[in-house]
Amino acid sequence: MQDAHDLALVIDGGIALIALETHDEQRAVELLRRVAEARDTSLFRWSVTDGLKRHTFGLQLDAALQHGEPQQILEHIKSRAEPGIYALCDFHHWLGAEHPVQVRQLKDIALRHRQGSVTVVLISHRIDLPPELSRLSARFAMSLPDDEQILGLVREEAQRWARKNGVAKVKTDSETLRKLVSNLQGLTHSEVRRLARGAIVDDGAITDTDISEVNRAKFRLMDMDGLLSFEYRTESFANVGGMANFRAWLTKRKSAFSESGESHPDSPRGVLLLGVQGGGKSLAAKAVAGLWQLPLLKLDMGALYNKYHGETERNLRESLALAERVAPCVLWFDEIEKGLAVGHDESGVARRVLGTLLTWMAERTSRVFVVATANDISSLPPELVRKGRFDEIFFVDLPQQDVRQDIFAIHLRARDLDPAMFSLPQLAAASAGFSGAEIEQAIVSALYSARASEIAVSDALLLEEIASTSPISAIMAERIEDLRQWSAERKVARV
Repeated sequence: MQDAHDLALVIDGGIALIALETHDEQRAVELLRRVAEARDTSLFRWSVTDGLKRHTFGLQLDAALQHGEPQQILEHIKSRAEPGIYALCDFHHWLGAEHPVQVRQLKDIALRHRQGSVTVVLISHRIDLPPELSRLSARFAMSLPDDEQILGLVREEAQRWARKNGVAKVKTDSETLRKLVSNLQGLTHSEVRRLARGAIVDDGAITDTDISEVNRAKFRLMDMDGLLSFEYRTESFANVGGMANFRAWLTKRKSAFSESGESHPDSPRGVLLLGVQGGGKSLAAKAVAGLWQLPLLKLDMGALYNKYHGETERNLRESLALAERVAPCVLWFDEIEKGLAVGHDESGVARRVLGTLLTWMAERTSRVFVVATANDISSLPPELVRKGRFDEIFFVDLPQQDVRQDIFAIHLRARDLDPAMFSLPQLAAASAGFSGAEIEQAIVSALYSARASEIAVSDALLLEEIASTSPISAIMAERIEDLRQWSAERKVARV
């Protein structure tokens, strides 16, 4: 196994302190067992609940050897330990500034055992080593299962369920199975098993419905909260009025993005949707995830900023790293100009945030497709909108009459109203200059009026609501015209 070979090389380098971050403690201990067996040395496991125990190569544990307290076990390893590998589980609790004795003990161990006779491996879900230990240690990451291994784990769980329930096999098809394997990337072996089992046990089948449930469970496993949110509801382009060019662009690139493995240099990387407020940019972002059947993550750019120096950039870096763990996925930067407006940035934070984002966009290899939406192009730095940052920039203008008809039909149908009972051409003509959001609101207002008067929604009610609305095209006419001129000068594609 490659992990065992690589870890043995680290130990052979004489590094006595290794930080192994993982949520799969059992697999980490098994990896150490294989390394210890190959090196003909002993493996010991310590936890605050079990104390120090010796592992035999049959994976059975000897009786506890005492040393249950953190300070006791480190003193034992430092002064009296026999040669071997010492796995300290969840030791991250004793690595902070409030535990100077334990930190110093670990430093003594790292300095004293540079010949490799004793190796301490810290195993935890997250390990932040203090500066005095970071240069005396090495970090090791276990490899995650690849597509072939994930498929094997899913099949094992399917066979186990089929045997238990006395059926021939779990029902699925090759395309759904491929989607499941793709969406289970970035998880440990045990997590893959758990989510695959969850997809099977309810009905003995793996269906498209299970894919969305797996994505939700995967997001919860990643423990993402705060700046990143998981959008549980994606959209179908059937619920998006117009945007035929954008849909065709995405359809052509769907297979290129969904292919297994890491992102190819020419794989689709992202788009910028700019245009009028209420024009459907957010709906389009959700429809990308719906069309490609990928999880959708939303990053709140306005919530990035922190009063402490360096925390804002760290917030962004951690959010991007978490998105990469969910890959393949769609990452939606909502109103990206809120986080990158550098014009009045006296502290330089926005400039550093921009640099962090541009570096990530240029260097990332994970399959994270970026959809950035923006209302105010004047606030965006030119570095972001130059050619090459995004695969394409699309301008979302106010809908034309035929598209307004479609939008009326979509929103009427969503409220159990038959579009055939309304004069859609008349409504579309009366709502010239309306955005999609304003059309929806006119329908909602007409519904309230109809209920209050105990009458049915009619063309007359809708026309009355339209007439009483002052659309954004009138309120912000100059800004909209500036957007149109900017996109026309740069030959920006229209959705």
